Amino acid sequence: MKNILLTISALLAVALQASAGFTEGYYDRMDGKKREELKRAAKQCVVQHTRLQYYELPNYWQYSDVYPELTDGLRRWWEMYSDAVYLIQPGQTGKQSFSANRMQREHAVPKSWWKRAGDVEYTPAYSDMWNLYPSDASANQAKLNYPFGETRSTTFDNGVSKVGAPKAGYGGGCANVFEPADEYKGDFARAIFYMATVYDDLSWVYDYMFVSNTYPTLVPWAYNMLLQWARKDPVSQKEIDRNDHVEQYQGNRNPFIDFPNLAEFIWGVSTEETFIVSEQAGSDPNPPITGDPEITAPVNGESLDFGQTAAGHAKTRALQISGHNMTSPLSLRIVGKDRASFIAETTSIPASVINRNGGYLLTITYLPQTVGRHEARLTLYDGGLDGSIAVTLRGEALEVPQLTALRALPPTGLSETGYTANWEAASGIADYYTLTRVRYYDGNEEAETYETGETSYTFYDRDPNVGESYTVTYNRLGIESPVSNSVYVAATGINDVRDDAPCLVYGVSGGILVSRADGESGRITVFDLSGAVVADIDDARDGMTIPLAPGLYIVSTAGGRPVRLIVR
Repeated sequence: MKNILLTISALLAVALQASAGFTEGYYDRMDGKKREELKRAAKQCVVQHTRLQYYELPNYWQYSDVYPELTDGLRRWWEMYSDAVYLIQPGQTGKQSFSANRMQREHAVPKSWWKRAGDVEYTPAYSDMWNLYPSDASANQAKLNYPFGETRSTTFDNGVSKVGAPKAGYGGGCANVFEPADEYKGDFARAIFYMATVYDDLSWVYDYMFVSNTYPTLVPWAYNMLLQWARKDPVSQKEIDRNDHVEQYQGNRNPFIDFPNLAEFIWGVSTEETFIVSEQAGSDPNPPITGDPEITAPVNGESLDFGQTAAGHAKTRALQISGHNMTSPLSLRIVGKDRASFIAETTSIPASVINRNGGYLLTITYLPQTVGRHEARLTLYDGGLDGSIAVTLRGEALEVPQLTALRALPPTGLSETGYTANWEAASGIADYYTLTRVRYYDGNEEAETYETGETSYTFYDRDPNVGESYTVTYNRLGIESPVSNSVYVAATGINDVRDDAPCLVYGVSGGILVSRADGESGRITVFDLSGAVVADIDDARDGMTIPLAPGLYIVSTAGGRPVRLIVR
């Protein structure tokens, strides 16, 4: 990606280079359309896709968001928020590397912008790979939920990302904006164009950049800025490769990468012109056969190690398969005495998929039923190959561990803007810890989880006007421990519940959550608005949820003032 000024007409040349990955007919609905009809057709082409699991994204990113070069067998994360060097160590999965590097999953369009009754997961946008990217933790937390924009002064600048007051005409009324590096502005612009196209039916909580309609969906200052960013930072090979990878995992593409000039037809200088797919694409999406069939990955004789898991529990790994000039489908077969412990998602891959840039990411599941070491061999053959490729599959199954709840400890380093959550270490081996942070907003709750290999985690985005709490679990061999006690961080500091508030209660989805830092029990009485008692519990303990129908309630706790709570 180079910061080169392009004229609108020159962008057509870029389109010829960026369109080779999609299959014939994929974008036919866009042909002959313009402006809002073109936007609607683009959505129809790409809206149907597989909804991935949010916490599994690093296992896909380890292929789609890494630098192409290798250093001593290591891979480096390609995150667009800092210039920090984050490596994937040999044998690590994407999630394990993410945890070890304390990286975070960052939404380009903040999830709080579409939050509904405290829920952000109701829409596929929550885990859509075109809206999520690996990120440096400090840059992610500095970005918060600010809109994109150009800064006139900064409160955060790590040499790649900036946060600060916007230039005149930017920000949509927000006091701060997030400005990415010039070399990534086009990447983010095309991500937001995709979001405005695919998720034009969301009711936006914040209107900094989006408006709730099907066209134009982006407000004028936003699409004008994004068009400028896309012109100055044209589609790169990084984006082209990522487009192919995302299609493998998620099942859809970003049309603003396949057609770099598409945004001009929807929001820019070409809105009165008709979009003709053949004039934009310019080349056959299927690479021609130009030589002997060849598998370039995996290498014959390499191994895929699943590490350890518990007997009877599944562990999944992915194997990149790519090549050139395949003339027929590639066949796959698992052989060996332990072949029943390994399951491949398919037994055949079309030649066109292997030949295409990016190849195919094969999912293999290790599901051992007995304790011990297991080994099998994945064989790749046919496709026009002269011979076969063999990959050794290895894994070890251990007895199912018995896990107990951890003890969450009081936070340290409390300030107006942050604090460090702490907890006791697991008594045995912990593969990683999962910290769950819950913030309480006017009767609603917003939960986020963070994975780490440490026994503490620092937050830099505390709002002193918002109360929050945290709990922790740990994972061993794919099994999660019971939840710890809950530690509450009050809006004005830490409440020592033994002195100030013997029992704290919150209205949550489906009931009332009890929080006690002392671990003891206490009486809680719940009244409806007519004064009738709907719940009376003598021994309400920390972490207990009192189930209630949605409504408004008065809650009386021993030693505390009655409070009014909303249950959703």
